[in-house]
Amino acid sequence: MLTREGISKQHLNSFDEFRENGLQEIINEVGSIDIENAEYPYKIQLGKIRLQRPRMTELDGSITNITPAEARLRNVSYVAPFMLEASVVEDGKILETKFIHIGDIPVMVKSTACILVRMAEQKLIDHGEDPSDPGGYFIINGSERVIVGLEDLSYNKIIVDADKVGGKIVLKAKVYSSIVGYRAKLELVLKEDGLIVAKIPGSPVDIPIVTLIRALGYESDKEIADAVSLVDEIQDSLAGSFEKGDVKTSKDAIVYISKRIAPGMLEEFQIKRAETLLDWGLLPHLGKHPENRKEKAQFLGEAACKLLELKLGWIKPDDKDHYGNKVVKFAGQMLADLFRTAFRNLVRDMKYQLERSGQKRGINAVAAAIRPGIITDKLNNAIATGNWGRGRVGVTQLLDRTNYLSTLSHLRRVQSPLSRTQPNFEARDLHSTHFGRICPSETPEGSNCGLVKNLALSAIISVSVPSQAIVEKLYEYGTQHFTDVTDDVKRDGTRVFVDGKLLGYYKDGKKLSESLRELRRTNSGIHPHVGISYHATDQEGSTKRIYINCNAGRVLRPLIIIKDNKSLLTKDLLDKISNHLTSWEELIRNGVIELVDANEEENCFIAID
Repeated sequence: MLTREGISKQHLNSFDEFRENGLQEIINEVGSIDIENAEYPYKIQLGKIRLQRPRMTELDGSITNITPAEARLRNVSYVAPFMLEASVVEDGKILETKFIHIGDIPVMVKSTACILVRMAEQKLIDHGEDPSDPGGYFIINGSERVIVGLEDLSYNKIIVDADKVGGKIVLKAKVYSSIVGYRAKLELVLKEDGLIVAKIPGSPVDIPIVTLIRALGYESDKEIADAVSLVDEIQDSLAGSFEKGDVKTSKDAIVYISKRIAPGMLEEFQIKRAETLLDWGLLPHLGKHPENRKEKAQFLGEAACKLLELKLGWIKPDDKDHYGNKVVKFAGQMLADLFRTAFRNLVRDMKYQLERSGQKRGINAVAAAIRPGIITDKLNNAIATGNWGRGRVGVTQLLDRTNYLSTLSHLRRVQSPLSRTQPNFEARDLHSTHFGRICPSETPEGSNCGLVKNLALSAIISVSVPSQAIVEKLYEYGTQHFTDVTDDVKRDGTRVFVDGKLLGYYKDGKKLSESLRELRRTNSGIHPHVGISYHATDQEGSTKRIYINCNAGRVLRPLIIIKDNKSLLTKDLLDKISNHLTSWEELIRNGVIELVDANEEENCFIAID
């Protein structure tokens, strides 16, 4: 498996994903630029992108293609020019179109943008490269830099926790809602008198949850209680929240929120601010339009339900150090954040130049107004120094070339964002979910102990999978959307989540999870990296949940499937593998080996031997 995948596959996958999809998504976010002239306003429509082969400009102005070895020897950066299709549009008509150079992007060695990709061993030697070098790093000004993997809490996932505040235990539910380039933290707190309040970014005061759900469009008390749960004990626990809530209609709720977040402003501004808060600040991963509000209300109900189940002792607090609640971010996600700010700066600068120049227009004026240095310098400086803006330092490190093993170790390193100076005993401890994912013995001594970890050789980092096909499969299997579900399925059924969105309800969650796993094993439209985990407790009336995760950055480990007490990896298959007649990917496709993340492992029986 390692010979096929390579040691630094997680870096290469992440960078390739950024190159193929991430860049285009960032361009599409901007879409078009309006140039407002006094005489004739026009707009620039941004289209497809094209990354060319890595090259450098010589002193005499000529352009030559370069190899990584040459970049190292000549102390230059290994970068590729980035072309963007731009069209001038006037009165809805496209006048002219051209690919314009907007900057250079550092190329990861051995990624699909690199010229060494899929080169034969002898050819690599001719190019002055080591054939067993794994790649996965950048070359900036001749020095090799690695973007070290960064551990982070899972996004879009409700995590309930019991915190000690001043000797009292306070129950909280947190969600880090994240969309491309923007994340917002929502926190629900259960007060002593039973009132649940929500802390939202952009609101200086806590808002009672009943008021918040009402503002999102659920008017009657029954609708709100049903959004949380249909179980009597949980509805009884909501009494404290209903007694304190004195607003009765959605309009009043929005006015209530607007007076709290923008006091002293004109009423229409207040309402505008409140609606922006509901659409943008609250759970942006569910959508940023007014039509997503019902879904947000439903999600808030689920968070409140989980919080009340914790209060009743039906579920245990979530473990922050469980590897199922963690994702690891690599070069792709880090570069996307950087490129987004750089590209926005470029667009702002270009708009200013074009509006100031006035008379000149047409595609050549646009090309002249673009300064490629904005993107090139920002990316190069960040990778060269490791300063990622917003106070994040040490994101990149100089690749450790002491010997071959230290290089491999450095490419599989993972950092935790926690402070090095505080004890954080639990975070530094070895956790049972590290088994097969994180090396138990390779960690530095001293202040970094347990915070800097290394991926196990068997660990694989999941890639991002589009969830559309899975959502269709779920509805095909009979999942009912939360708007048209019957009460008994809602009460006794299983809540189905895909990437943190509540999709609906299904009668028998255990059966659904088994059917989906069977589809994944038989290679029937579900990617092997998708995680399917079913959570239920023995408590009567507690909610059953099934989580389907398609996000990148989860740490997976390969396991051999056992059917009828027999291992599916037979001696014949092992012989075929050793004779190179079958490959590791084929074993996964044929359902002999399965990639399991830490959440799904909770549903598995695993034999050690």
